[in-house]
Amino acid sequence: MPGATIFAPDRVTIVGVLNATPDSFSDGGRLLDASGAVDVPALLRAAEAMLAEGADVLDVGGESTRPGAETVPAAEEIRRVAPAIAALAKRFHARISVDTRKAEVAAAALDAGASLVNDVSGLRFDPSLAALAARRGAGLVLGHLRGEPATMQCDVRFADVVREVGDELAESVARARAAGVPAEAIAVDPGIGFGKRLADNLALLANVGALRARVGQPVLVGPSRKRFLGEITGDPVEARDVATHAACAVAVFQGADAVRVHDVAGARRAALLARALRAARRDAAAGGPAA
Repeated sequence: MPGATIFAPDRVTIVGVLNATPDSFSDGGRLLDASGAVDVPALLRAAEAMLAEGADVLDVGGESTRPGAETVPAAEEIRRVAPAIAALAKRFHARISVDTRKAEVAAAALDAGASLVNDVSGLRFDPSLAALAARRGAGLVLGHLRGEPATMQCDVRFADVVREVGDELAESVARARAAGVPAEAIAVDPGIGFGKRLADNLALLANVGALRARVGQPVLVGPSRKRFLGEITGDPVEARDVATHAACAVAVFQGADAVRVHDVAGARRAALLARALRAARRDAAAGGPAA
């Protein structure tokens, strides 16, 4: 992303989730037809609604990374995401992200019109993704994940989750920089719900600012409808948007630059309020708002 930062510094970037998968935990199958191919009219309707509600980025995924999910072959993932991204790029001017761990899939997505790559593994699954992003001038979101989605919740161990996640994300950033990705094209994601216990997820949300300071890159947070919210509220997946908005507000107040969500309208309102409160806290610490 020559000459631009991955997330604008003067606002909270809202990333809308569009899953072209049959098995994602929240909306699997919603955007596929009976044959398993992308239902393009349904996809465009969903994207149009998200953009009208304030989404800045559309994030398209073709492989579920929910706990227990198995790896999808690259060819099948491309079959799901490439037509979806091509249709979105033809219809809308919004930035498009591909949610993938594989360089082969990312290349096809960038060819189809994506400009960002969202790698939940932080380059641990396919390190060659970094060189691809550098070569193609793509933005890169580096997530935190130990192991594989299929097994990531089996033996979770953190002594100091904020420090350890920060250190491991810093390693991912260093790998991307060594491959030639410019710092302004990189953001990090603490991986809420990815190989984390309830207490780990809460600690990461409550300490986004410390994580951002440690890594030195913009932070994207994706709490949307995840299991830890249901553990606290007792709500099923389909009733977790209010809790999601609260989690987004906390993350933004603590310093998050972007949030990744299914319900854009509520998250946008939460982010606007949280950013205003964050500015008020900064002004108070400096002795009052600037004249």
